[in-house]
Amino acid sequence: MKDYYKTLGVDKNASQDEIKKAFRTLAHKHHPDKGGDEKKFKEASEAYQILSDEKKRKEYDTYGSAGPGQGFGGGQGGFDASGFSGFQGGQGFDGVDLNDIFGDFFGGGRREQARRGRDIAVDLEVSFSEAIFGVEHKVRITKTSACDTCHGSGAKPGAKMKECAHCKGKGRTQETVRTILGTFAQERECATCHGSGKVPEEKCAVCKGAGVARKEEQITIRVPAGIQNGEQVRLAGAGEAIQNGKAGDLYVRVHVAPHKVFHREGHNLVMSLNVKLSDALLGAEYPVQTLDGEIKLKVPKGVSSGEVLRVREKGVPFDTKRRGDILIKLEVKTPTKLSRTAEKLIEDLRKEGI
Repeated sequence: MKDYYKTLGVDKNASQDEIKKAFRTLAHKHHPDKGGDEKKFKEASEAYQILSDEKKRKEYDTYGSAGPGQGFGGGQGGFDASGFSGFQGGQGFDGVDLNDIFGDFFGGGRREQARRGRDIAVDLEVSFSEAIFGVEHKVRITKTSACDTCHGSGAKPGAKMKECAHCKGKGRTQETVRTILGTFAQERECATCHGSGKVPEEKCAVCKGAGVARKEEQITIRVPAGIQNGEQVRLAGAGEAIQNGKAGDLYVRVHVAPHKVFHREGHNLVMSLNVKLSDALLGAEYPVQTLDGEIKLKVPKGVSSGEVLRVREKGVPFDTKRRGDILIKLEVKTPTKLSRTAEKLIEDLRKEGI
């Protein structure tokens, strides 16, 4: 006896939703139209035919068949020696709507997504400082947008709309799709009225009834503070328009120009500062140009090369009101040439054990 539960990979107490989900997964995997294993697809389909029907499932659990002394080859919508039979309009499984299961195989079905315009992408270069603090840039791009004359309706201004003759005002049309399971009636969006069910009596002279036109448009791009090189900004609905549908999105890839002094490490800005040997020994003040303006950095006495000084709250903004720090790595420069006076002084320091 065939173990239909094992075929679908479900427990004997599985719910109808679990059975349907398991069959859907196997059907997608093994469907011949998708290059799958036809034999496994038929086995899964046979198991689903029985287990999806409460009456047949009960008889199968009781007798190991669809009824006392019966097999699974006969009956309406069953399997014969040549394979499948009786599957018309997606209802061959005794009331099970196969359009719901296989609709996405053939580009139709009840789960068809709403029409949406194409996403587009542009590149934008900003300075290091603009990336830290955020900036607005206006760019001009050429894309498909709603027609300025008809505002997307496709109709001549003042013209009335009439019922679409192709779909009889329904906004959808039916077409027949032949599959291994038989013939399915698939619903699709009407290609003439794009799902609205109406067409203009007179078309817009500018867009020729398309509702959209190719044109140059100025877009304001708001680059958020703290953006990293290579990150993207998404502008919802700023992509290409489509008649009777939703516009796509605009993706802006941000390229941050390098800075001559700073580089980023998370929310901190990192730089190097050359310090004279005497200043490292005795301490000093150095002017440092930050992104907020010049500051006086106090170098304490006795610092070593490689030490890091921290300037708080002058780094990258984050969490609205917080900022990272500036980390300044000190590089004590040892002179390569000394005057006689300097040599004598350093010799005296050596005698002092310094």
